[in-house]
Amino acid sequence: MSIMPEGDDLRKAIKWISEERDKNPDIKLEKLINEAGIRFDLPPNDTDFLTRFVKNQ
Repeated sequence: MSIMPEGDDLRKAIKWISEERDKNPDIKLEKLINEAGIRFDLPPNDTDFLTRFVKNQ
């Protein structure tokens, strides 16, 4: 069972990171997280959650 975060933008960011990693597995995770934060206009607390979430996947 996985816990999905609240908020559409955060869910979209997670989905986008997953898709980008599938397309290019060599890309650095930190770069994707930073780009997702900008692309989906995530506040710092959502970016922190995103970092923890994707690193635990």
